[in-house]
Formats: sequence, structure tokens, C-alpha cells
Amino acid sequence: MIVLHWFAIALAFVAAVGTLSSTVFLALALIGARRFHRLARQQAAAALRLGDHLPFVSVLKPFHGMEPQLEANLESFFHQDYPEYEILMAVDNENDAALELLRAVAARHPERPSRIVICGDPQWPNPPAWAFARMAQEARSEILVTSDSDVIVAPDYLRQVVPPLLEKHTGMATCVYRGLSTGGFWSLMDAIGMSVEMTAGVLIANWMEGMKFGLGPTIVVRRDALDAIGGYRATGEYFSNDFVIGNFIAAKGFGVALSRHIISHVVPPMTFAQMWRRQVRWAAGTRRSRPKGHFGTGLVYAVPYGLMAALAGALLGHPWFGLGVLAWSVVNRIVESLAIGWGITRDPESLRRPWLYAVRDALGFAVWVASYLHGKIRWRDGRFELADDGRVHIRDRDGKIVSIAE
Repeated sequence: MIVLHWFAIALAFVAAVGTLSSTVFLALALIGARRFHRLARQQAAAALRLGDHLPFVSVLKPFHGMEPQLEANLESFFHQDYPEYEILMAVDNENDAALELLRAVAARHPERPSRIVICGDPQWPNPPAWAFARMAQEARSEILVTSDSDVIVAPDYLRQVVPPLLEKHTGMATCVYRGLSTGGFWSLMDAIGMSVEMTAGVLIANWMEGMKFGLGPTIVVRRDALDAIGGYRATGEYFSNDFVIGNFIAAKGFGVALSRHIISHVVPPMTFAQMWRRQVRWAAGTRRSRPKGHFGTGLVYAVPYGLMAALAGALLGHPWFGLGVLAWSVVNRIVESLAIGWGITRDPESLRRPWLYAVRDALGFAVWVASYLHGKIRWRDGRFELADDGRVHIRDRDGKIVSIAE
């Protein structure tokens, strides 16, 4: 009984610390959201002053096989309300399942300069970085807009993401994004995490220290900033190449801007096991890319600490107090879902069913714990292995690490 009593006290202490820290996190996220709205108004006014006096840009998009609503995703980039731009699309080889679709979409839009780049097998551990480098060699613009294949954008996308790069000190811009579920509960859990959890963290980082990283769905970069870090090759060994390119560019003295544009990141239908592996792989990558920040993430969750408080309260004979803390943790996440998921990313699920984010919060904590329980993370066909320094290693058939090509 004594051991159980002290266990309950320890649990109550952890619950109190976690509840306090998650409440502080919510307050910081609300401040970050307010600042984002203010900066978004400033960006909108600057874009309005520019009118059509915008530079020619190159849009670079890598593809790897078919995926949900790929055609609609790509079409959205051909329907941009922007004076002049080109689209480059990359695949590894002529056998890629998406190649026929890419050709068909491009053929429907002869008015838009576009071409397909056959990259060959990736020579670097990170395949997208290799594809971006190959496309950049053929791109005609000094401003490169890189974007994942699984995103869909509004017609004013380029008008919103390009203007920050016209500021002399700004070398890169990136965007937050909403998750767009294509079916099923676990797809929805994955998507709402993007809309709320990911976005809240980005808004706080942008407010407290400025953007020093990128987000994969869109990274806009000027060639002078890219050249300063050694080109895309500098990111070729890293799992989170989007994150580190922002690190490297900021370290060279260039500014990194957070655009006001909100992208829709398409999330495919998935089982719990598929969702779990995907989430843990991302979390493990974050743990290795920024270990201190990832460790601190354990204190931003609310519902797990509310559950701990409820259990501790029951064990200590104060059940109503524990249930009250649990209730606050759920309210905390509902407020965050409404303020960030709807107020910033305009995710309709965050408004329609804000309580879902409370469920996602508990799941996110489990993923965070799991990220510390996994050793080497294997990616794609198993030849890609995530190391402790955030780099990806390629192993040959004999198990030896393959060096990045010069």
C-alpha cells in the first residue's frame, strides 16, 4: 500500500507538470496564431502592391508512383493565377507508374511550359533531394518552388509564396498545411495532427525565434541562398531534408519566411498499423534532427496528463479533482483545435469535430514515446537507414554503407 501511495503521488506530480506545460503551450500557440494573422495581412498588402510585377519562377515536383488524387494535385499547379512560370516534374525512370499521368496532364496544358525529367536511380540517400538537384539543373528561374506530390494548392498559391523572396535578405519561404483525409478514421487521425499539432508548433517557433527550418509541402528558395549552402547536395544525406535546408540557409545569414498560404496535404486511407509506422518514422526522424526540441515535445500534450491525473486522483481518494484535470485537458485540446485547426489552417474537421483532436493528442503522446523505443529506422526497400545524427545511410547488399556521390 505504501508503494502504491507513493506511486500515486509521483503520478500526480507528473500530471501537474504536464498539465501546466500543456496549458502554457496552448497560450503560446494562441499568441503565435495572432502574430501569424498580423504577418499574413502584411504579406497580403505587399502582394497587392506588386500586382503582376512578379518574376518568372520554376516549380519543381518529384513523383514516385501513383497515390490518391494525384491528378487533381498536379492539376492545381497548372491552374495558377500567376504571370509566368514553368513546371518541372521528376521521376526515377521510364517505368514509374505516375509517368503516363504526368504526360497526360501536361498535354492538357500546352499554354504552360512544362517538362519531365528522368532522374535515374537516386545517387544520394535522400531521393527527393536528388530529384530537386536534377530538376534545378534544368530550371530557368532564379527562384525555385519545390513541392511534394501529395499536396493540392489554391489558384493564388504562387502569388502568395513568391513575394517574400523578393526581399533581399530573405533566402527561403515555406508554408504550414492542413491535413486532407481521403478516407478512414486513421487517415483522419494523421491529418488532424498536421492541421493542429504540427501547425501549433510551427507558429510558436516562428514567433519565439523565427523560422529556421522548412516544411516539405512547399519550400521556395533563391538560387543565391541555395548556392551558399552547396546546393541540394548539402541536404542529400538527411532524412528531414526539408528541415535542414532551412537550418543551413538561416545559418548563412538569410531570412526564412513563413508564407500566409495554407496548403492541403493529402493523406491516403490507411490502417492503424500503416498510420503508426508512418507517424513513428516521422517522429524518429525529428528526434534525430532536433533532439532537444523533440524531447521537450513530450510536455506539450494535454490529454495523457489528464488521464494520469484521473488515475492519481482515484488512487489518492480525490477522484473529482482528477476528473476535473482530465476535463480541462480535453477542453485545452478543443480550444487548440478551434484556434489553430480552424482559425489558421481552415481544416473543416477541426471545426466540425474538435473533440477528435483530444483523441489525436493521446495518440501523439504514444508516438512520441515510441520514437525513443526504436533503433534504426528502415525506409522504402530497407536499404535506407536512419542514423542517430539525422542522416540517411544507404547499405549495399553486403551491409556496407554507401558514400554519397560527389
